[in-house]
Amino acid sequence: MAAYTTIDNPGEYFNTKLYTGTGSSHAITGVGFAPNWVWIKKRSASGAHGLLDTVRGVHESLASNSNGGTNDDSNSLTAFGSDGFTVGSSGAFNGGSATFASWNWKETATAGFDIVTYSGSAASSKTISHSLSAVPKMIIVKCRSADENWAVYHHTLGNTHALFLNTTGAKSDTPVFADTTPTSSVFSVSADDRTGADGKTYVAYVFADVKGYSKFGSYTGNGNANGTFVYTGFKPAFVIRKKSSGAESWQMHDNKRDTFNVVYHRLLAEDNGSEYTSSSNQLDFLSNGFKMRATNDGGNASGGTYIYMAFAENPFVTSGGVPATAR
Repeated sequence: MAAYTTIDNPGEYFNTKLYTGTGSSHAITGVGFAPNWVWIKKRSASGAHGLLDTVRGVHESLASNSNGGTNDDSNSLTAFGSDGFTVGSSGAFNGGSATFASWNWKETATAGFDIVTYSGSAASSKTISHSLSAVPKMIIVKCRSADENWAVYHHTLGNTHALFLNTTGAKSDTPVFADTTPTSSVFSVSADDRTGADGKTYVAYVFADVKGYSKFGSYTGNGNANGTFVYTGFKPAFVIRKKSSGAESWQMHDNKRDTFNVVYHRLLAEDNGSEYTSSSNQLDFLSNGFKMRATNDGGNASGGTYIYMAFAENPFVTSGGVPATAR
């Protein structure tokens, strides 16, 4: 009988790490592994998001709240370590006494995550190789060398539609992914400036489902405080959700800013503002998924369609057949 999950300890591949800034070089440890992708956001005040990875290297920051290209900031993230990372004096990464959230991923096919860099071309459709050996369910692409929107492929939207991480807009009928479904070895992009134009360089964050660890799906809101339940097969540690049928924010929730239900702290991927703490878009993290606990259009409009990406705190059932505890 096949194991329920191949990842019994999700914290070896994804973890949220909270920290307080010092204003000077500061090593952030306790992530639990050597991260390959780090996403940082100031919680206590406004400030740009910072997304950095080991493929592009230190200092090379991109901001999900902006269409801007790479910002080479020597005071941002200055080193990747075996148990975390080091930040410099930049206020967006390490402002004195400010509070921060960092979300950290390990790049490995085991966890269904690959980081790919490539150059565009004049071809109307071109294939980009990845190393997942599984069909990607979500792909986030950013032009590194110019000001272009972040393009997001999500399998529930089909290959002719995309969302844009730095905007609140609804799904758009656009050929950015060449109207082609990814395979277990490649994904496709067009010559669109946002994903594959000649003379421009790009980074892609490529994700596949891993049972009991990650899930990329969709749900329909019911407009009720006893809201829609979304089955993931694990207790979530992190969820990003976005209304695809209308204009709403990319809402980011995790199990470190809210250690028990309800989960109400949220940061917005497309917004540089401080952390929101209202109950208007709250939800519960449960042992086998998450459940909406508010009626707001941002997460649970009646009939609204939403996409999500989620990563596990614990699988619902381990590889040894042991059920996870309820939250």
